[in-house]
Order: sequence, then C-alpha cells, then structure tokens
Amino acid sequence: MKKIKIAPSFLSADFSKAGVEMEQITLNGADFVHLDVMDGSFVKNISFGPKFIKEIRPYSKAIFDVHLMIVNPWNYIKQFADAGADIITVHYEACGDKLAETLKAIKDLGVKCGVVINPDTPVEKIADVVELCDMILLMSVYPGFGGQKFIPDVLPKIEQARKLIEKSGKDIDLEIDGGITKENVKLVKDAGANVIVAGSTVFNEKDRAKIIKDLREI
Repeated sequence: MKKIKIAPSFLSADFSKAGVEMEQITLNGADFVHLDVMDGSFVKNISFGPKFIKEIRPYSKAIFDVHLMIVNPWNYIKQFADAGADIITVHYEACGDKLAETLKAIKDLGVKCGVVINPDTPVEKIADVVELCDMILLMSVYPGFGGQKFIPDVLPKIEQARKLIEKSGKDIDLEIDGGITKENVKLVKDAGANVIVAGSTVFNEKDRAKIIKDLREI
C-alpha cells in the first residue's frame, strides 16, 4: 500500500488570510494542498485562477495539487503550470476525446498529470489513459461546493480504480475528494485510496495538526 497523504482542500480556508492559512496548513502536516479551480460553467461555482495560486505558492513547499473544474482545460494548463502547480488534474467529463492529448500536454510542461471522474462516471471510461497518469482522482461528491456528504456508492469505484492502477504496473496515486471525515476515511483507504482530500474536516478544526494526524493514522 502506498503512503497515505493528506491533502487539505484550500477551498475551505479563510481567503482573507490566504498566505497565513497556506503556511500554517503546511506546518501542520499537509502533504499536498488541494486547489479547486472552478469557472462557473463546468460547475456552478467560481473560485480562483492562476494568479491566486502564484501569489500563495511562496507560502508552502507542499505539493500543489491543482484540480481544474473548467471547460476546455487545455487552454489554461500552461498558466497553472507557470503559477506553481506540481500536479494538474482534469476531468474526463470536460475533455472528452481530447483527454489523452491534454494529459500529454500537461506532462510536456514538466508537471505531473491526472484524470478526474465524477461520481456517476464509470471507472472503465478512463481505462485507456491510466498509464499516462500520475494520479487518478475520484469525486465522492458532485463537484462545485465544499461541505457535501460522502457518496458511499463511490467505494466500489475506488476498488476498481486501484485494480486498474495495479494492472498498469505504474506508480500512480489514487485520490478521493468529497465529504471525507474521521468516520469514513478508513473505508476509502481500505478500498484503495492513498491521497485523502479533506476540506471542512480540516479547516473547521482549531487544532489542524491533530486532525491531519488523526486522519492519517485512522
């Protein structure tokens, strides 16, 4: 089993003190920082863009895990790579037949790449691009807003994705995002996930070092 990595979702942070939040979450043990980029079109919410990521990049040495929930993501990947992304993930649902091309373009920029699928998208849809990926991200809520409840039907999909990864023989992270709490984190880990995105679960706690430690240990 790959090392468990905790990726607090910065969407739940206090943006009025973004630099401090970023610095503290890193000092408190975050392995990755999950950065949700939303355009108001692919999902019904708007968050931030490459300028914001570039401005907070100096406050952390953690892996910047940039999740693009945007239409035509291939038009923007260079901006996010230049802003400091360490890994860029794009949605199968947003890319269609340009998915493989988009993943290759990300890699060509010297950045790790990954594919994301929504809760209702079958894992088989991404089988032909697994070997191009450094990460597979499964949404356990419908993307767009933080604080949603975990969808248990995603658990068998985690197992399916882990089997695809093992079949590929590649060193690929399997990330889960949406509604992760201390009560269900062991379920997703046992199903095969090794990168755990947690937004409100982490940022709503005063002792963030403890909650990150607890999630990793559970």
